[in-house]
Amino acid sequence: MTPPKHVVSAATIILNEANEILLIKGPRRGWEMPGGQIEEGESLREAAIREAKEECGVDVEITKFCGIFQNVESSICNTLFLAKPVGGELTITSEALEVGYFPLEKAYEMVTWTNFRQRIEYSLNEALHPFLIEF
Repeated sequence: MTPPKHVVSAATIILNEANEILLIKGPRRGWEMPGGQIEEGESLREAAIREAKEECGVDVEITKFCGIFQNVESSICNTLFLAKPVGGELTITSEALEVGYFPLEKAYEMVTWTNFRQRIEYSLNEALHPFLIEF
């Protein structure tokens, strides 16, 4: 099978009732929001929901589409959604070595990979929705 020419992913910014954000600690990039590639025949929304469940055991309800970060040179489109937890249990997996809810200020310090912090900041700022960030 030939790999796709373009990669499309979906990530969720999951906030609990205390306005804490769910972060996972991945094996390669450290702390980040749950997300991953869209599967063939799957919608962006379905992928965001599936990735949250697969990576950290949480069932989510998507509350809003926020925008897109596009890495033009690498042909990668990352879509971002806001979501709230509606079930499941936090679970450690091979993609999430640690999981937890964190106050936003602490989370911003924890997320250090490339522009992931910016993705969270843009997703939480409704005045910027919908956004398209190209780099």
